[in-house]
Amino acid sequence: MVPLKYLLSILLLTVGLVGCGSAPEPSPSSRELTKVTLALNWFPEAEHGGYYAALVNGYFKEEGLDVEIQPGGPGVPIIQNVATKRVMFGVANADQVLVGRNEQADVVALLAPLQMSPRCIMVHKGSGIRRLEDLKDMTLAAGSGKAYLEYLKTQVTLENVKLVPYAGSSALFLKDENFAQQGYVFSEPFVARREGADPHVLMVSEIGFNPYTSLLVTHGDTISAQEELVAKVVRASRRGWQDYLANPRTVNAYIHEVNPEMDMESLRFGVEAIQPLCLPENMPPNELGVMSLERWQALSNQLKEIDWLDAQLDPATAFESRFIEAVPGS
Repeated sequence: MVPLKYLLSILLLTVGLVGCGSAPEPSPSSRELTKVTLALNWFPEAEHGGYYAALVNGYFKEEGLDVEIQPGGPGVPIIQNVATKRVMFGVANADQVLVGRNEQADVVALLAPLQMSPRCIMVHKGSGIRRLEDLKDMTLAAGSGKAYLEYLKTQVTLENVKLVPYAGSSALFLKDENFAQQGYVFSEPFVARREGADPHVLMVSEIGFNPYTSLLVTHGDTISAQEELVAKVVRASRRGWQDYLANPRTVNAYIHEVNPEMDMESLRFGVEAIQPLCLPENMPPNELGVMSLERWQALSNQLKEIDWLDAQLDPATAFESRFIEAVPGS
């Protein structure tokens, strides 16, 4: 019979507690990864490129995360899904976050990859219209119930402009010189040019309505209960965005794979168009994703002006910047 003390020694050696110091920390590839869902607000395209870069380049995995990116589409209620914890993280715009909080949805923004809004109104260059204030005597296709449209109505007269629902394509725009439509600067204008049109883009941000876009958002409870997990997702996502802007080709190929409607040419145009939106006015890459109370306050005031927010809503509760501030080099 083997003495008990020898059996105990063998057991301790087996678990690495005798003769070799503390057990080595398992690498991300060897330890069990934490499953996380990230729901997009639209079909995969360039506006989501940084999140896909974090997936494709292994940044999520390096943080010990197994992230499932769920494609979105028309009518997908990202704010509601995050607020009801159907998904842990989502992608949304700043005005949606504020309106959601106004309706008791505890959704909080963590990272703002697109500092400038890509929202635009697309007109034909031959129309002679060069400013939003010049919009008149035409049909404008725009989604009803959009904050930017309601604010636009308070800033420009839209003289003899007939508003019609946006159908989700540029087909009518291509047929009618007196037709204008909403869009994102990295998407619809490219499609129109490829189809032979000569569009001119009017940025909605020119009238001051400029919400952060493609925000990473989560539930307030998630921040309170899983702070380290949130920090990991923010770190990996920001790293992904920095990498995507610098080297998008491999990630674009992956986006094309999961969304064949987005060909490589469209994605190449898309990332070029969002570069100045993510890093405006020579913002250094290590500041990518930052948010300021001043910007949130300005947007809150605009939404209150169109009666979309209650007067008492505090915009400071809509975002959490400490995870960005904690990222090395920020």
